[in-house]
Formats: sequence, structure tokens, C-alpha cells
Amino acid sequence: MTHRDFLLRLGLALLLGAAIGLERQWHQRMAGLRTNVLVSVGSSLFVTLGFRLGGQGVDPTRMASYVVSGIGFLGAGVIMREGVHVKGLNTAATLWCAAAVGVLSGAGFFFEASVGALTVVLAHVVLRPVAKVFASHPLSEVADGTTYRIRVECRTHDEQRIRALMLQAARQDGLGLKSLHSEDAERPERLDVSAIVASPGRADRLLEEVVSRLSLDPSVSAVSWEIVAFDLDEA
Repeated sequence: MTHRDFLLRLGLALLLGAAIGLERQWHQRMAGLRTNVLVSVGSSLFVTLGFRLGGQGVDPTRMASYVVSGIGFLGAGVIMREGVHVKGLNTAATLWCAAAVGVLSGAGFFFEASVGALTVVLAHVVLRPVAKVFASHPLSEVADGTTYRIRVECRTHDEQRIRALMLQAARQDGLGLKSLHSEDAERPERLDVSAIVASPGRADRLLEEVVSRLSLDPSVSAVSWEIVAFDLDEA
């Protein structure tokens, strides 16, 4: 392999990694431009090393397999669990694809590497709005049931007690708690506490009973529930 071939392979890995990373950076994902470039370039360097040492009994395909297994540790670092939800799977998969693009570039498969990078970018750009269309149907019942949002407005100093009551209500009534968070309400010294819960099927009557019990608390000034589309894909 000449120095010209080496620079060509490395340069293509850099450009294609940047193409993938720019889309990720634009949408403010955890692994953006630099991360995807480094993954692609690093993969290309390792595979190039395999070709350099090919005459010394080193199998380039084995070097590529090391890249495939090693990128899993990097991908695991961007996957986070929040309650029953897992975020970062798309980002980890994108890093995996960036590594594949780098491997193809380092192996000299320029056309395949270019098509692979283009496919990754198109998958994010084209499929994202398609996924949102399916996720935006408010009354759809997906495989894990129906998702509801319960909102309670309460006094600021009663936040912890209201959160505990909402958590207890979800457990007692067999609802799966997906998330629970608080934010300032429009009125002073008031908070909005929201809980996202899931039911195996439609449980409108049960939700009405839950909010009715919460409304009896003296610190609660408003309470409501609604069916929501809960997007598990962080795109």
C-alpha cells in the first residue's frame, strides 16, 4: 500500500464520518460530528494497519472483527436508562455504522463506504418524520398498551408529598410508571407535577378515579389526565 492509497482511504473515512456526524450534530445528539469522525477514522486506521501487516501473518479481516467488537464498548457509553426507558440506542447504532464505513474505507471499498454513509444519513433524515407520524396518533394502542399523562398543580413546598402520592397511586392501581417530573407552574409558588403511566389497555375509568383521589388533597389546585403518544425512539 502506497502513501497515496493510505491518505485516500483515511481521507474518505474522515469525509464520510463527517457526513454522518453533521446530521447527528445538527440534531444535538450525544455523539456528534467529532465522535463519528473519530470512530470512522479510527476504524479505517486499524483496518489499514491490518493490510500493512498482511505480509507478516496478520489477517486484515481479523483486525476488522476487533473493530466490530470494540465499538460495542463505545456504544454502551452513550446508552442511558431512565426508569423503564432506554435512550441512546440510535446513537450507538450510528456509531456502529460509522465504524463500518471506516472499515470499508480502510479496506479500499470506496463505493461501498460511500453508499453506506449515504444510507445512514438518509435513514435518519427520511425515517425520522415517518416515525413521528406513527408516534403522533393520540388514540393508538401499541403493544405495551395505552400511555397516559397525569398533571397535578400543587403548592411548591408540597412537591415531594404529591410526587409520592402519584407514585403510590400508580403502584396501587397497577399502572406502569414511565416518568415523573416537576416544573414551575404559571402561578407563583406553584408547581406542575406530571407523571407518564402506561396501562395494558384502555383504562380511562381508572385514570378518572386516580385524579379524583388526588384532587381531594388540600394542596392540589388542579389535576387532569390525557392520552398521549409516548415516543420511545430518541432518533
